[in-house]
Formats: sequence, structure tokens, C-alpha cells
Amino acid sequence: MKSFKKLFTSKPKTHNPQSSFKIGGMGSLKVLDVIPSPEDDSHKLKKAFQGFGTDEDAIIEILGHRDANQRKKIRETYHQLYNETLIDALKSELSGDFGKAVILWTYDPSERDARLANEALKSKKKGIKHLEIIVEMSCASSPQHVVAVRQAYCTLFDHSVEEDIVASLPPPLRKILVGLVTSYRYDKEVVDTDVANLEADRLHEAIKTKDFAHDDVVFILSTRNFYQLRTTFACYKKKHGNPIDKDIEKSGKGDLESLLRMVILCIDSPEKHFAEVVGTSIIGLGTDEDSLTRAIISRAEIDMMKVKSEYLNIYKSSLDDAVTGDTSGDYRNFLVTLLGGKI
Repeated sequence: MKSFKKLFTSKPKTHNPQSSFKIGGMGSLKVLDVIPSPEDDSHKLKKAFQGFGTDEDAIIEILGHRDANQRKKIRETYHQLYNETLIDALKSELSGDFGKAVILWTYDPSERDARLANEALKSKKKGIKHLEIIVEMSCASSPQHVVAVRQAYCTLFDHSVEEDIVASLPPPLRKILVGLVTSYRYDKEVVDTDVANLEADRLHEAIKTKDFAHDDVVFILSTRNFYQLRTTFACYKKKHGNPIDKDIEKSGKGDLESLLRMVILCIDSPEKHFAEVVGTSIIGLGTDEDSLTRAIISRAEIDMMKVKSEYLNIYKSSLDDAVTGDTSGDYRNFLVTLLGGKI
């Protein structure tokens, strides 16, 4: 239910200006230096749900400053204390884009991506843009995450993501996507330049003949580690004069070409891909809140600082300012918090 707190109650904001935060790696998420116990966080969340209206500020303050492991402990503890899941509690209290964003953030990352993938594959208005989540989880994530998503998908929906890809997509698209989601890439920086040069030529031949779903293309893109593939793409440009994605774009504008360009960009520069997802979601008429939410939530703990830098490079403006200017209310406050900003 939508809260009326701001109109009819005067609960104080829970933000403590004296709190100190730390940011891990290239993520934008700010986590408290001293983390309250999961019990304390669960009690505060329960209090935020009780009474007349919902204390959205408390929900943002707690969940917006906890990493995936901390959120997992809160989910488990909340369930033990109150005999209901935190997700169910959030669903009963929140709505709209804010509610959707908080719930996606609160899920375990593998369950979140499994649910988003299922939603994309079941969508009646399926298009290449709706398949972004499947490419992202396969080409911009660790091999361990891809396996966890596939396991979560089977648990949640009683069949595999591969089955749903095959059932809902035409042969060329499903051939590539099944190859990607079933891949378990080596995740260390090992590169063979001879192989890179050879496979650059194989990719060039497939693009020249417009055989985009050739077995060699699927094999190369779905089995080689990301470092190897980036070297292959660099060899392609050096040997054949153009970036591989530009040659694909010149070959056609169909779904298969669009999918391959998305795959290559996600592998070659995930930060650029997500910067473009954010940009296209907020530039122009209307806002694509689903894409904006997915991009920020999925990268806040990984490489959002790189995404911000790439956004500035592409659009010559601040990602934080763009999000602030194109969203409002609790939804804006939550996204800004995940971006490491102040509300």
C-alpha cells in the first residue's frame, strides 16, 4: 500500500549525518563502517512497516546501505523473527517503481536475475531489448553467477532457462542465447594471441557471409574467457580495419545482428553497455524505469563507478544528475542512495 506518512505523520528521518561509509571496489554502494546486527535491522524494518503509513526513509537507509551478503542475513533473520518473508512484507507495503526497485535489490542477485529473465522470456511484446537481461547475466557476470542464476531459475519455475529460451525464441536467436547461458568460462586472465588471430578471421568470415549463427561464432563467443575475447576483438580491428560491432552493424539491422552487437559490447566493455542502458532509458520522451532500475541495481556493487565514467564520456553529462533529473520521490531517493549520493 502506498504510504501517507509524509502528509500525516512526523516520524523523524533515520539518517544519521555522523554515520561513516565505505565503498568497495568499483561499486557505488556505500556500506556503513560499523554494521548493525541483522536482528537490529530486522526490528527497524518491522517498525517501518507498522503503524499508519510506511517509513520509506528507514527502508532506504537500511537496505540501501547493505551489500548482498548483509541483505541475505537480514532476509533470513527477518523470516526467523516474524514468520514471514521480508520480500512479502515489502510487497505488502510498497508499490510502483520504488517498490519494484527495493524488492529487486532485496532478492539474492541470482534469484533477481532468474526472475527478470523469466519475465523477459514470458513477455508478449518480446524484442531484442527485452533479452538484455539474458545477455547481461551471461556476458557481464562471473561464471559462478551464471550457474547460480540457472539453478535459481529451475528452483523457481520448475524448468530451465534453456527450455524457455528454446520455447519462446526463433532458432538463430535461441542458438546463440542457449550457448551463452550454458557456458562456464574460465575466469582468469589467460590469453593466446595465436588463437585470437585465428578466431578473429573466423568471425570476419562469418560476418562477411552473414552467417551470424555459425557454429564457430557460437563456440567462440560462448566458450572463450572474457580476456581472450577482448584480445580477439582487438585483433579483428587490427586485421580487418573496423571494430567487429561496426562490421556487424553494416551487415544489417535485424534482430540477430542487434543481439550479436549487444553480446560483443557486454563482453568487450560492460561499463559502456550499462552506461548506454541508463542513457537510452532516460533520454527522450518518457522514462524506461525497468531498464534504469535493472542497470543501477545490477551494477551498484560491481562497477558503477566505471559506468558513471563511461556515461560521462558518451553523453558529456553526469549519470547521477541525469537520474536525479528524470526520477522523483522515494524511487529517486533509493536510486541516488545506490549510486552513492546523498538524499
